[in-house]
Amino acid sequence: MAKRQTGSVPKKSNYAINAISDSIDCMASITIRKLPENTKRRLRIRAAYNGHSMEQEARELLEAELARAEAAYEDQGEAKRRGRAPLGGGDLKISPRRRTPRDPGIR
Repeated sequence: MAKRQTGSVPKKSNYAINAISDSIDCMASITIRKLPENTKRRLRIRAAYNGHSMEQEARELLEAELARAEAAYEDQGEAKRRGRAPLGGGDLKISPRRRTPRDPGIR
């Protein structure tokens, strides 16, 4: 019978640790320091009103704000395209390149 080394972990438990690590890696965590007490109180009240935990309420607020901000960026780009439309749009016609004496392909 082979002796097991002291302090070694059986291989069976390595699989469980890897599985736990894989499930943890798919979600990120953040810590928010120096959050004003008034903001925390308002978040707690809002979460209770919506029947969520503070953590769930914070996740939903972040997701909603990020989606709104992305939509605003897209709207700005569209507004710029509409503004250029009377001037012929934003597509530039690029002339074909001509060889110059500095081109390495010229002998």
